[in-house]
Amino acid sequence: MSGPHPFTLRQLQYAAAVADLASFTRAAERCHVSQPSLSAQVAELEGSLGVRLFERDRRRVVLTPAGSELIARARPLRGGADELVAAARQTHDPRHGTHRRGVIPTVSPYLLPRASPALRRAFPRLTLRWTEDKTSTLVGRLARGELEACLLALEADLGEVEHEVIARDPFVLATPRGHPLAATRGPMPAGALRGESVLLLDDGHCFREQALAVCGAARARELEFRATSLTTLAQMVASGMGVTLLPALAVPTEARGARLALRALAEPAPHRTVALVWRPRSPLAPSLRRLAGVLRDAYPRAAIPGRRRPPSSRKPAT
Repeated sequence: MSGPHPFTLRQLQYAAAVADLASFTRAAERCHVSQPSLSAQVAELEGSLGVRLFERDRRRVVLTPAGSELIARARPLRGGADELVAAARQTHDPRHGTHRRGVIPTVSPYLLPRASPALRRAFPRLTLRWTEDKTSTLVGRLARGELEACLLALEADLGEVEHEVIARDPFVLATPRGHPLAATRGPMPAGALRGESVLLLDDGHCFREQALAVCGAARARELEFRATSLTTLAQMVASGMGVTLLPALAVPTEARGARLALRALAEPAPHRTVALVWRPRSPLAPSLRRLAGVLRDAYPRAAIPGRRRPPSSRKPAT
């Protein structure tokens, strides 16, 4: 059995923050300590390990090759420590305290305003801190233990996670009013997009990849303009610039006041699966499943042209 380690978890936390932010000053702000105190702890860690973790001067901070490897090994240790603390809190009261959640921007403005009152009623002593970002960033933060769970689309590359399905979210065609594709009612075959000028989100949005797969299969033509939000997509389409796909979840908000024509897509209709995901074997799993149930019940069942309302998905988590 090995003796006591020559470093502390707090020192690892400080070093990881410096690596994330490439700045001792910003790392100190994140960790709520003074910059000299954080620098002293990192220097002590380097001395204990006998390795220089960072190259630093007045302008920048850069990980050394050895530092990159050691910080990568340190992250799971921090994550394990966070889960130990979470497990202790879980045994006391899993519905008390502050939990950190991530959510993608094509879900947050359409689900959270509706779900937040229900979450407060169900968990009155629980504070949820939501962080909105793209899927890849949230998945990285989840893996590092910086977030306990995330609201994402299961069709994206999420790595090894457990999940609880919230809803199946079909895609809807949005066109300007008077567009030829809006002349016919009822669900439209995706192949009808062939040759159409399509607007999509910018790189990094998982909804872009899902919509691009549909449009690519139909041989539609993507316009060079790429939007940073679904709101921009809807407004550009309303102005007559092209057509787009919207998730049904966003339709009640984005179609309100916009001159859009909407059509459902014929079966097998393209869709995404909105789910709450978390790290495997998380001690918070039972409370996360209860939280997912509240989100599922609060999920808006918007009426989509040409399609009956989709039923609530209650697929068990894996």
